[in-house]
Amino acid sequence: MGRLLNLIFDVFLGLLLGALVLITVGGVFMRYVMSSPWHWTEELSGLLMAWIVFIGVYNAERDRENLTIDFFVQIFNKHTRKLIAIIITLVSVFLLFLTAYWGWGQAEAVQLRKTRIMGISLFWLYLPVVIGFSATALLLLRRLAKGADDN
Repeated sequence: MGRLLNLIFDVFLGLLLGALVLITVGGVFMRYVMSSPWHWTEELSGLLMAWIVFIGVYNAERDRENLTIDFFVQIFNKHTRKLIAIIITLVSVFLLFLTAYWGWGQAEAVQLRKTRIMGISLFWLYLPVVIGFSATALLLLRRLAKGADDN
């Protein structure tokens, strides 16, 4: 199941990134070459960017590519580093779920508001926070349960 989910996230992000590139290039071409700008590109680009960033959080954590600053932790012995890693993981999980919860509340609060040009519900702008952060928190919990913290 994990590999299927990873494939879904990877393909989804690839499609979103491809769409963002095409929209951006098309928008630049239409504005500067054809002198007929697409007015909707900024709205759609912002929406795509939100999805790419917040789903990308999961992918970066899954591949252990998130930024870590561990020079302070390295001065401790292996047992202490493991304890610190567990504490940091638990705090991270709490903050990720809390932010996802708040993101859901915000998504519900703005679901009837629409973007000016395309008329897309602002719900879709906040949903990737919920999905990305919840998936990342679950990934961290799974690693913690397996004892897979390599710190």
